[in-house]
Amino acid sequence: MRQPSVNTKTWVLGSFILLKFLLQYFLISPVYELHRDEFLYLDQGHHLAWGYLSVPPATSWFSSIIIFLGNAVFWVKFIPALFGALTMLLVWKAIEELKGDLFALTLGATCVLFSSLLRINTLYQPNSLDILCWTTLYFILIKYFNTQNAKFLYYAAVIFALGFLNKYNIVFLVLGIFPALLLTPQRKILLRKDLYYAIALALLLISPNLIWQFFNDLPVVWHMKELAEKHLVHVDRLDFLKSQFLFFAGSLVVIVSGLYALYFHPPYHKFKVYFWSFFFTLLLFLSLKAKDYYAIGLYPIYISFGSVYLSGLLKNNWKYSLRPIIIMIPLLVFIPFYNISFPNKTPAYILSQADSYKKSGMLRWEDGQNHDLPQDFADMLGWKELASKVDAIYEKIASTSSYQTLVLCDNYGQAGAINYYSKHSIKAVSFHADYINWFDFDQQYKHLIRVKTFEEKDSELEKTVPYFSNGELSDSISNPYAREFKTMIYTFRDSKIDVNKRIKQEIETIKNKKK
Repeated sequence: MRQPSVNTKTWVLGSFILLKFLLQYFLISPVYELHRDEFLYLDQGHHLAWGYLSVPPATSWFSSIIIFLGNAVFWVKFIPALFGALTMLLVWKAIEELKGDLFALTLGATCVLFSSLLRINTLYQPNSLDILCWTTLYFILIKYFNTQNAKFLYYAAVIFALGFLNKYNIVFLVLGIFPALLLTPQRKILLRKDLYYAIALALLLISPNLIWQFFNDLPVVWHMKELAEKHLVHVDRLDFLKSQFLFFAGSLVVIVSGLYALYFHPPYHKFKVYFWSFFFTLLLFLSLKAKDYYAIGLYPIYISFGSVYLSGLLKNNWKYSLRPIIIMIPLLVFIPFYNISFPNKTPAYILSQADSYKKSGMLRWEDGQNHDLPQDFADMLGWKELASKVDAIYEKIASTSSYQTLVLCDNYGQAGAINYYSKHSIKAVSFHADYINWFDFDQQYKHLIRVKTFEEKDSELEKTVPYFSNGELSDSISNPYAREFKTMIYTFRDSKIDVNKRIKQEIETIKNKKK
């Protein structure tokens, strides 16, 4: 059979990558704004450091690039789309390394394109780079097992370090690989001194973050504790397993075929470590009650194995006619997901189809309860309104006073949204997340704009007015679909105390509680 030319492969790959970028932009309705997490990560670009309270530093590096390019929404969405496209490229390259033909390449690209990565890659979060790093590390190990060339161990060390500096989640990949090595002939890698040199290189590369963690009282420890108490406690292991089938629902045949081939197909025997590591890694996530999406990076490489195996299996006689059907499955399965899994429908539409969204589990939030909108969608509403109303209050104060105004928020989403959408370069802060370290004490504050999450029994005026000459509830968020609905905006003028001193005391109290 005539092999496709290099140009044909290039055109096919280029078409998939172009379609990937287009879909990432068209799958978000203009009704929605940036996500609350995106605001935090973007603000990190203004405060570069070797670590942050909730994430390692890599995201801040890309944020600084986005800021340099103008901080437009286009670039905020471009970065995760790029990581998604590169993940597709790595799956393509892995198929080539496994000697797959054009059908295998096309099948692999289709499976990656029409998967949960489309949703992951709509948001500027560490998850997209995390998945890319998992896929790249797995690909490099394929190269090593094919060649036994030690240079790939050092490449793996660099990719692990990048993944670690992006999100600590990649540690689970390594913890899944090592016991799997012991069950296969590839355990001989443990006798190579280059492996330990590579481990030393990885430790050297991540050491700045480890040092930062040490000198900042290991915030990752209390962050994980807080995560376990507030969010992971609601994780159900059965729901975790159900989600694994949904992330690549259209690719299940391919992934299962890959796992089958890794155990039973003789040409794949040198890659059997991937069979065992798949189950070891999932068991680790299950035992720790991890969030379901933590495991998404595990799957793309198995699409490579499955695509090549199915391509060989469907080469002859009547089986060849099954190829178009196999390649259409990811697209056909994707269609119903398109209608509910992406922020491409208005809140009003979602409310009108509430039963469908509820049955799919989309309305279940981290608190374990069902709400009107999916949590991610509700987290993409109300921010422009908040920034606009804070701006109006800020302008009013500035027009009658030359003293500085502090904008203090309840959470990082509020602070980040104000900083992103404000027309006055307001530097809102919070005692929440990394904002607790970003107060500007070079300013002497006389006035306070207090942004507070709605509470039925609110006592903000009662608590804060004694420290100022006057105070009032100035406005609130009116968008009923926003997670910040009814968030209150208070104004306090002419402080009677040293605001900076009071803030420093509060910060010290909060940090002492977390030690």
